[in-house]
Amino acid sequence: MTTRRAACSCGQLNLTIEGEPARISMCHCLECQRRTGAVISNQARFRREQIAFAGKATAWTRTAESGNALTFRFCPTCGSTVYWTGESFPGLVAVAIGSFADPNFPAPTVSVWEESRHPWVSPPPDPPAKRVAKQG
Repeated sequence: MTTRRAACSCGQLNLTIEGEPARISMCHCLECQRRTGAVISNQARFRREQIAFAGKATAWTRTAESGNALTFRFCPTCGSTVYWTGESFPGLVAVAIGSFADPNFPAPTVSVWEESRHPWVSPPPDPPAKRVAKQG
């Protein structure tokens, strides 16, 4: 079984994850762009029972454009968002792919909020991405 470790920039908040993700996706919504400071947010969703949580996290909840609540957990020391949960995916935890710091992490296969996608950002071509107009 695969074991992965995700962590914030300073390493204080970290996750140890056993097994494969249920979904790997990219989000182009404007709120994710603001939250990350990048033009796209990438996430891998895992079942909560796959994850061992360590360190302190600060939580911030917002209502997504879809109307669903999302709660983001970030490090109170360095500010890195490491993981989040949402009403639309109960029992799952979304983990920021960048927090794995693993260039061999599998590519996203789902692309959401395409209408906010910057025209120079392309969904991964292989395997073909499932493209969804809106989700949250």
